[in-house]
Amino acid sequence: MLRAVGFGDSDFNKPIIGVANGYSNLTPCNVGLDALAQRAMAALREAGAMPQVFGTITVSDGISMGTEGMKYSLVSREVIADSIETVCNAQSMDGVLCVGGCDKNMPGAMIAIARLNIPAIFVYGGTIKAGRYAGQDLTIVSAFEAVGSYSAKKISERELLEVERHACPGAGSCGGMYTANTMSSTIEALGMSLPYSSTMAAEDLEKSDSAAESAEVLAAAVRKQIVPSVILTRKAFENAIAVVMAVGGSTNAVLHLLAIAHAARVPLSLDDFEAIRTRVPVLCDLKPSGRYVATDLHQAGGIPQVMKMLLVNGCLHGDALTITGDTIAEALSDVPSVPPGDQDVIRRWGDPMYPQGHLTILRGNLATEGAVAKITGVKSKTITGPARVFESEEACLDAILAGQIKPGDVVVIRYEGPKGGPGMREMLAPTSAIIGAGLGDSVALITDGRFSGGTYGMVVGHVSPEAAVGGAIALIEENDSITIDADARLLQVNVSDGELSRRRASWRPPVPRYTRGVLAKYAELVSSGSIGAVTDSDLSVD
Repeated sequence: MLRAVGFGDSDFNKPIIGVANGYSNLTPCNVGLDALAQRAMAALREAGAMPQVFGTITVSDGISMGTEGMKYSLVSREVIADSIETVCNAQSMDGVLCVGGCDKNMPGAMIAIARLNIPAIFVYGGTIKAGRYAGQDLTIVSAFEAVGSYSAKKISERELLEVERHACPGAGSCGGMYTANTMSSTIEALGMSLPYSSTMAAEDLEKSDSAAESAEVLAAAVRKQIVPSVILTRKAFENAIAVVMAVGGSTNAVLHLLAIAHAARVPLSLDDFEAIRTRVPVLCDLKPSGRYVATDLHQAGGIPQVMKMLLVNGCLHGDALTITGDTIAEALSDVPSVPPGDQDVIRRWGDPMYPQGHLTILRGNLATEGAVAKITGVKSKTITGPARVFESEEACLDAILAGQIKPGDVVVIRYEGPKGGPGMREMLAPTSAIIGAGLGDSVALITDGRFSGGTYGMVVGHVSPEAAVGGAIALIEENDSITIDADARLLQVNVSDGELSRRRASWRPPVPRYTRGVLAKYAELVSSGSIGAVTDSDLSVD
């Protein structure tokens, strides 16, 4: 059968390398991936390997945002991981090169790579270049925020349309330090992709060249038998968390790194994020709350520049191994210890954007298992206000656009968790509408769902236990007083334990929203968001 797909006599002694190709024209993030896969396969052949390409899925978070379709987004991470694992194990692949662009391609591929433990490398499809309108750089989030601004009568319908027309000018993943660029950066920090590759523009030639170089490095790793288990160590995950904090990355990195660590059988918990946060400053002035996009970061020195600053200041493990066979310290040996002086995308160590990391883990009677708060771009890290309770994202968005949310409110969106949604939708539409309406500094939002990497403001997600399993978020009533205190790492509803017990006694689990198909299966299998929303949580972690 292999002869029928192009193998000759001499090819049967060569390593067979799977090329997991996430190409589709569903989304700009993935539309350029096939060209990268083809370039990588040519390089693999030149390096003496036999590449065999296979497809894996993608869905577009940005296109499905705010709809029922968004429930499939986190589910797709598991489908991607399962499909790559299935093909590579079924065909006895000697290595795998994964090419991905959208948010879930990256953690999905990394989960599979960790499970397989064959030589592997990740090739990022690249970031989109910034759109431009009225002298301002635009990203996909600009369009969502413009909807809120239009609803608040701050911009005209013509301006709204012009922002939408110019926000996404070509191929590549969303341009700020949103989830895709956050995850590409973490994979580089983990040592599973090449230096500088995580911030390259999708449409630039260096991205194609990097795909070819990645193939050559993988072929060498197969010969040397450098496998993921020697790279994806506890030190590697601590490095990745440090980079997430330094670049101001997405809350989704918490969920995905927990899941990848689970697949790699590396102990990792929410508390590890908090511990690293306290000693790592936010160094980069990047969207959503900052000014710049990923291509600006690339020009300023990229992730290697950020990592070198972390290394020389004692916040990175230099002895962690990379897929090239070099250690992190060796890979960064030629990188300057300070960023270039002619830019302000990457701040100097003594002059950071924020003195500590921006993702903090909250606990309290509303989140006994933990919740993740993103505190960049907010004037106050504490709020106490009346609860405005919504049973779905759609109901909340309708209220915001109708002007029913007022300064001081604490918006609660529940039954959007991993099981309850199911699928843990991202709340970009409501949070962007809040920002667009000018309420970003005065209104907080908590949810058992997730947030887009494009979200900023006083937002708390991944509230666990979630509402669908009887978490305290299910017991909140309209106008209850809620306190969010990021400094004290507190999330609580200000009612007595006795009152909460009374409410819990009368609470009943909701009827499942789906009883057949993918979402029903996912709801049955998925774990708490506090451990990564994994679907194989019964496996022990050494």
